[in-house]
Amino acid sequence: MATPVEHIESIRKTKFSIGGEPNPLTEDLHQAVRNLSAELYTKDVHFLMELIQNAEDNEYSGGVDPSLEFVITSRDITATGAPASLLMFNNEKGFSSKNIDSICSVGRSTKKGNRRRGYIGEKGIGFKSVFLISSQPYIFSNGYQIRFNEAPCPHCGLGYIVPEWIDDNPTLEEIKKVYGSCSELPTTVIVLPLKPDKVKPVKQQLSSVEPEVLLFLSKIKRLSVREDNEDPRLNTVSGIAITSETNFMTRKNIDAESYTLLLSTEEKADKSGKECSYHIWKQRFPVRPENRVERRMDVEQLVITLAFPNQERLKRGMKLPGVYAFLPTEMVTNFPFIIQADFVLSSSRETILLDNKWNQGILDCVPTAFVSAFISLVKMTDGTPVSSLCRMFNFLPVNSSVYQNFNSVREAIRSKLVNEDILPSDESSPGQKYFHKPSEVCRILPAFWDIVKKARKEGVPLSNLSSHGTYVLHSSFDVIEYNNILNFLGVGSVDKGWYAKCIESYNLVLEVSEGVYLELLLFLAENWKNVFNGTTISNIPILKYVDHSGCVSLCSISEPARSSQLAFCGSHQSFHVSWLIGWNREFCGAGNRFFLPQSTQDAIFSCFKKETILEWLQNQAKVVSLSVYNYAAALMDQLGCKPKLAITYAHFLYHSYSKEFITRSQVVYLCGIMPLVDNYGNVNVNMNRKILVPANGSKWNSLVGSNPLKAEGYIELGKEYLLPRIFAGQCTHGEKLLKFLASHVAVLDIPHLSPPNAAIPAVSSPLTKENTFLLLDWIRDLQRRRTLIPERFLTSIKSGSWLRVTINGSSGYKPPAQSFFYSSSWGDILQNGSVFVDTFYGERIGNYREELQTIGVMFEYGEACKFIGDHLMRLASSSVLSIDRVLSILGLIKYLRTKYLPPDEFICSIKEGRWLKTSRGYRSPVGAVLYDDEWKTAIKLCDVPLIDQTFYGDEILGFKAELGLLGVIVGFSGCHQLVVDNLKQSSQLISLKADALNLSLECMRYATSPDRLVSTLRDAKCLKTNLGYRPPSECFLFDQQWGCLLQVFSCFPIIEHSYYGINLSCYKNELKRLGVVVDFEVAVKSVIGIFRQRASLSSVTKDNVFSFLSCYRQLKGTAYKFPSDLVNCILEVKWLRTRLGDFRSPRECILFGPEWESIASISLLPFIDDTEKYYGKYIYKYSGELKSIGVIIEFESGVKFVPSCLCFPRGIDSITPRSVLSLLKCLRILSTGYTFSKEFLGEVSKDWLKTYVGYASPRGCLLFDKKSDLKPTDGPFIDEEFYGSEIRTYKDVLSTIGVTVDAVKQSTLLACHLTMHSDFATIIRIYKFLAKAEQLPDTVAKRLIWIPDGNANGRWVEPDECVLHDKDGLFGLQFNVLEKHYKNKVPLEFFSCAFGVRSNPSLDDYFKLWKDWEASGHRLSHQECCAFWRFVMQHKSSKTEQMLCESLGKVPVDSGSDGIMLFDKSDVFIADDLRLRDLFVQSSSRPLFVWYPQPSLPSLPQTRLFDLYLKIGVRVISRSVQKNELSITNGQELKQIKLGDAMIGKGLLRLILGFLACSSMNLETVKRHEAVQSLLNLTVLETSEPVAVGYTLLLSSGETHEVQASQMVRWDRECSKFFIQKMDKSAGQKDQLEYATYFSETLAERLLWEKEDQIGPLSELIKLGILLKFDEGAVDFLMKSKNLQVFVEDKEFVSAAFPNK
Repeated sequence: MATPVEHIESIRKTKFSIGGEPNPLTEDLHQAVRNLSAELYTKDVHFLMELIQNAEDNEYSGGVDPSLEFVITSRDITATGAPASLLMFNNEKGFSSKNIDSICSVGRSTKKGNRRRGYIGEKGIGFKSVFLISSQPYIFSNGYQIRFNEAPCPHCGLGYIVPEWIDDNPTLEEIKKVYGSCSELPTTVIVLPLKPDKVKPVKQQLSSVEPEVLLFLSKIKRLSVREDNEDPRLNTVSGIAITSETNFMTRKNIDAESYTLLLSTEEKADKSGKECSYHIWKQRFPVRPENRVERRMDVEQLVITLAFPNQERLKRGMKLPGVYAFLPTEMVTNFPFIIQADFVLSSSRETILLDNKWNQGILDCVPTAFVSAFISLVKMTDGTPVSSLCRMFNFLPVNSSVYQNFNSVREAIRSKLVNEDILPSDESSPGQKYFHKPSEVCRILPAFWDIVKKARKEGVPLSNLSSHGTYVLHSSFDVIEYNNILNFLGVGSVDKGWYAKCIESYNLVLEVSEGVYLELLLFLAENWKNVFNGTTISNIPILKYVDHSGCVSLCSISEPARSSQLAFCGSHQSFHVSWLIGWNREFCGAGNRFFLPQSTQDAIFSCFKKETILEWLQNQAKVVSLSVYNYAAALMDQLGCKPKLAITYAHFLYHSYSKEFITRSQVVYLCGIMPLVDNYGNVNVNMNRKILVPANGSKWNSLVGSNPLKAEGYIELGKEYLLPRIFAGQCTHGEKLLKFLASHVAVLDIPHLSPPNAAIPAVSSPLTKENTFLLLDWIRDLQRRRTLIPERFLTSIKSGSWLRVTINGSSGYKPPAQSFFYSSSWGDILQNGSVFVDTFYGERIGNYREELQTIGVMFEYGEACKFIGDHLMRLASSSVLSIDRVLSILGLIKYLRTKYLPPDEFICSIKEGRWLKTSRGYRSPVGAVLYDDEWKTAIKLCDVPLIDQTFYGDEILGFKAELGLLGVIVGFSGCHQLVVDNLKQSSQLISLKADALNLSLECMRYATSPDRLVSTLRDAKCLKTNLGYRPPSECFLFDQQWGCLLQVFSCFPIIEHSYYGINLSCYKNELKRLGVVVDFEVAVKSVIGIFRQRASLSSVTKDNVFSFLSCYRQLKGTAYKFPSDLVNCILEVKWLRTRLGDFRSPRECILFGPEWESIASISLLPFIDDTEKYYGKYIYKYSGELKSIGVIIEFESGVKFVPSCLCFPRGIDSITPRSVLSLLKCLRILSTGYTFSKEFLGEVSKDWLKTYVGYASPRGCLLFDKKSDLKPTDGPFIDEEFYGSEIRTYKDVLSTIGVTVDAVKQSTLLACHLTMHSDFATIIRIYKFLAKAEQLPDTVAKRLIWIPDGNANGRWVEPDECVLHDKDGLFGLQFNVLEKHYKNKVPLEFFSCAFGVRSNPSLDDYFKLWKDWEASGHRLSHQECCAFWRFVMQHKSSKTEQMLCESLGKVPVDSGSDGIMLFDKSDVFIADDLRLRDLFVQSSSRPLFVWYPQPSLPSLPQTRLFDLYLKIGVRVISRSVQKNELSITNGQELKQIKLGDAMIGKGLLRLILGFLACSSMNLETVKRHEAVQSLLNLTVLETSEPVAVGYTLLLSSGETHEVQASQMVRWDRECSKFFIQKMDKSAGQKDQLEYATYFSETLAERLLWEKEDQIGPLSELIKLGILLKFDEGAVDFLMKSKNLQVFVEDKEFVSAAFPNK
């Protein structure tokens, strides 16, 4: 095995070709190194975190506590000249040969693919991140002593990865000195000589190492940072030693584990050290497919670790990282716990990638992990008090995060926690805790907690407040400091009804002392309105009272508050107290009217909030004072249902009246409403009641046996009123009480009673003879008194089976309404089956005829008939009447008629009943039909109810007269409406026979309302036509005179006369009503519709055409003249076929003749198709008819078709001169008053006229004028050699179709064809012609301009690429200057007018030129810059300024001999402060101030140019710098002097007060004095050193320029100190003026910092005062010259400030 030295030598030789054979992969290594360099220096890598991460990934031997130590030293142990070196000591196993191979490569980490084994590195940089701070890192490990170099190796040209063996500098002994000579070096040491610019950043990173950095590292247990210098005073790094220790494991299973981790730190500044323990929860989750990313493809489980700090978290600085990816990030979640997971990080390790789906998968699992951890924390603490759990809830993420993703985590945690049992209830104890969901526990009011605690002290067993349907939150949690946590969990307050349950269940009212009881009442009173009003607490016993036995009892608030009759009573008069209390006992507290206990009343009146309690008792419990009468009246309403109390109440009234405690009028009123007890012990409280005599010996008892009038207010006095009784020590005899009651209550009996509106039970069964006559007497008395008998009372008598009757010779009982009073005149006829009143009642019953009629007994023959009929109908309703019974009914009617007895009543009672069987089921006789031959045809149309003769047989035909009396229709005569009413459905009326149709038409004529028949037949296919059966609405009635019109088209269904006979014509009106077309006018409309339809479909055949023309000839001259609608249809619709293959209207067609032959070759005229395939020559026989309907016959009439039908052939060459001349001839005929269509103009605009330059449209042609200076070949002139001279005779026609014949107007076309030329002479000839034109063509401006190149060639350019002049010569590359080419050849104004060429470049052109200069980096000459800004200044306007601001990104700066350069306008400044300008010009290596011409030009004044710079965004230097007042206290000697010695005196105050009081300031007196007082409060300190100030100028690139200057004066407003630089007494005027300037500016800026516009005037004023040494006379004059004055109050203020002056 090779030694380390041999291994390194082998790598250099074989891999990097140093002293060996060339490596074929060398080029790949070069590319890999270049990629590494690009990646390394473009990423914001935190090198320290990378090193810690590498150490965590290292392997350690068993029994070793992995540690990592960083030591920074200023010793140059590497002899590289580094200002400092960082050493890293790690007690890992050390580098193996594979590790060395890996570190000498790019992208070959030994950790790749091993993330499941716990490796946390991933960024692809790792160890190579040290090159960020060191150009030569050293590694000492396991015998290896190597160095890497950032610079390329001179032997192979590679950097970063080429190892170099070292023997010294540093040596192990030197390293050991840094580490500590008494200790053994760890296995691995890395030495990093720091780059000079990285020393400070490295120290900052080392000083900011988070104490919690080890929190989630599984291997490293100790990390330390320290600085080692020979002089310890030079140490600047904040050293720290961090140790982690896992104390004990609390839980572990397959998915999760938890333990406690102790972190301790010892910092250099704090020798005592700090520590914090963390509850660690680690849980695993499977990786979901949708969250997988390429960088984690080998990971199958997510491991999420949460850390819960048990004490204050360890920190350095202000931030507390909330997210770890094994090492801390910079993300602050605002959560009270820390989240650790294998997040995918940004390159800087500062944040996780929130939009990464892997990270989102982790965040999705955090809520579950948190809930599991939290439940473990809360519930796995057996034996600890409940109060100790409170701190656990501080881990809840109550506060929202600045990151929306973590707010989603927070909300998910809350959603899960609300469904977990985590909150302890009040019944919990150290031995047994009960946890519930947040929604299940509730809080109670603090005041009630006080009551509960006091009650518990008094021994009340309030151990479990959660036994009332609601879990009460434990008192340790129910405090104000946990409001946010409880609100986060959604914990609410207990239901308002809970307090009632608690108070009632623990009997708090009686168990607690009187003092606590009053606290309870006060708690209720104070919270009644907002909490308890309307709750169940009103229903619990909470108020004390003296009960009927003299003991203290309880009642609820609702008892006295529920109604006005319920109250607690205090005595109104003292001598009534014993009386009321005694009787109150007798009433057993009836009505809940009691008195408060004496002790309670005493306690209330001794309470300091007695008014609150009494007001609440008065308003809610209705506590009132009552007299005996009030007590009696209040008691009244509560006694109705208690017989004993009602009787007691009668005795109470009797004795109270006897003792004169109540007056006579009061007792009369009370007796009128007093409840009375009946003989059943029931109490009646009805005020409108009437009283019955007792049952014993009463008539009503004899008749009905019970009180029938109870519901009507009648009561029967009970026998208790007759018994002697003793109440409240008072004895009463029954006779006296009845006498007392008799004087105020009336007693009644039958028959003087008014019956109730209710049924009497007694009449439901037989009555004795005596009770029968008693009942009749009662009815007679009611009729005598004209009292209306109640309906239900009377109905029960009528329908009750109590009246004795005789049925078929036997006695029985029936209701009066079913009984007859026997009459000898007709009784024998109806005896069979009838019911008569029995002779049981004797002759006496005859005296009650009127009363019997009243109760329903029947006396008349008609009534008997109606009764029998109703009886039969009831039988029919419950079952079908048999044939025999029906025939019997008919026979009875016939019998009555033969006996001359009117059967009307009987018939009326049965004729409406549904008992007669018909073809449509059982129906009433009314409307039924008895069938005979007259109905044979009718039943084809209708479905009338025919009597079922098959069912009844022929026997029923013998009762036609009787059936007629019952309403049956016998015979058809006049039944047309019946047919209509019973008409069949339209689907059954198709294909009607002739007799059925005739009957239907007859019904339409004679029926009173035939609408249904009409609507049904209209849509039924019932009429036979030539096209089959059709609905009437589609049919036509043929007329011999005009019927030929219907035969033009074969689609009209015509009714067949031969089928229906000649009578059909007699029903023309009826047919018309059905929808049949019978009139010529209507038929014409149908023909028009078909005509239009067929024409729209181009389906009018030649047979249709010839039939129409024949009919047209036939009807001509008859009375049936074509109406205008038909004529218009014939003229408008397209129904005649033309040779073109289309259909047209007659007016659009031409009947061909020989005169049309000449024009046909260049037109598509609509000649009627006379070919044999269509109309043929036969069409010419109807030329007269065709002409009359609008067809063109004569040639002169058809010339108008030529323009619209003009159609040139595709081959333009085939158009002969003859064809063209013929067309022109036709157009000349039409020229007078004719307007050409767009189609014609479109066709004629085609290229069909031959010119010298080819074929063109008429508008593209010219007629050559021989008088012009042009040649025929100069433009599109018509070729007269082709057409001959004859074409000039059509000059007017040519002009009409668009040919330009006027030479004056030919300029447009000449200009359009200009670009076809390239001969400069020809172009100049045409330009001259165009320039002479009176009116230049508009289209010229859209053409091109010829630019010769000096030779025979040239090019055509756009006019906007040209200008006439370029005075400054700036645009030679941007524009073509026409002045160079056409001067003295063509007037230049022609190009301006004709082409729109600009005379000079525009403002936009100048801006574009400037943008080109900006982009190209062009250095401007002085002349170019002056020319540009001079032009801008000449065109200055608000719009120009806006365009400048939007267009110019750079402005000019003078760079001396290098010319004028363009810099970003945000990095160039206007020197409005010359002092600042000089400071920055001297210190800056680059120009900072904007250019301006020197010397100034009259056309470009400096002030106007600066103003323009300002408006386009250039900043002034005075407002761009940041002023920094440098410290003057370090090492400087300060001497306090008097205010006056600093010129803060009376004169200065007068100037300032006068200025502050002027109209422009107008400050109030108080504010003026406050401002000046700040001067008087100053401590003036003098120093001999300069009072320095710094100015910082920040550029857009982030670069800063800093300068310093002496200010001589400073006002520190916070500490009220005024620093001044001591002035040399021999100072010259310049120094004095400089001092005065700084002094005045400082005062003005501090006094008027809110009003910047006034700082300058005040500064100048104070400066003058200083130079005048505040001479009083001079100051007075100065103030007057400025129109300033000092008011009286200001003078008094100044005098008070300086009393001795």
